[in-house]
Amino acid sequence: MKLQGKIAVITGGAAGIGEAGTRRFAAEGAKVIILDVNEEAGKALERELSDVLFIKTDISDEASVKSAFDTIAEKYGRVDVLYNNASVFLGGRDGILGDVEECIWKKVLSINLDGTYHCTKFALPLMKENGGAIINTASSAGVVGIPGCAAYTATKGATVTLTRGLAVDYGKYNIRTNCIAPAAIETEMVKESNLNDPNFDNDFFLRQITPLKRWGKPEDVAALAAFLASDDASYLNGVIIPCDGGITINGTVNKM
Repeated sequence: MKLQGKIAVITGGAAGIGEAGTRRFAAEGAKVIILDVNEEAGKALERELSDVLFIKTDISDEASVKSAFDTIAEKYGRVDVLYNNASVFLGGRDGILGDVEECIWKKVLSINLDGTYHCTKFALPLMKENGGAIINTASSAGVVGIPGCAAYTATKGATVTLTRGLAVDYGKYNIRTNCIAPAAIETEMVKESNLNDPNFDNDFFLRQITPLKRWGKPEDVAALAAFLASDDASYLNGVIIPCDGGITINGTVNKM
């Protein structure tokens, strides 16, 4: 029960890595607020798990995020953990920079980067008095070169540097900001970016690229997020932790 009594906000907490985070945080004793546009999945988790509240929120829309945090402030009065998990990858529409349409570029940035800005902006006033933990979600695309996804890569690189800036600016309030950089986690997003690509050689990827020789699970990322949210990580601030089985230290996720 490492998170007993903590008030934790998880964006995109209704599915994929976010759902695993919601389940792990709740199991560790946190009161979890899910901010997500997926109303059906979010309400299902709210019904299933105790101490989980779902608020339908479009993190790309500042007014929607402000409304959500107004509700959180009224109900709980504080935020102890903000887990900026929500992201999109637009397979088949994102690509090399010269081919990316402006509307796709702006959509990816509005969710992956502006969403982190909006949520952090409104969480900070609820964290300053008591301190807390912010966990941002980057990607292997934020730490090594990944071809064919210029908008996504731009947002994840920005998330890495934003994490470091937040760590420096808000450490004096005992607010720790750290970042997880997942890769090769079995989710719908990975299916869209790799597994559904007929040119992707899964067997070669596991044999030659992946030191642990397996795909990661959303629960692997959730366990790391729960650690970073806990007091066990009280002296970690501004760190970027790959959760990738060693793929990025092996050079790249694209040696095919």
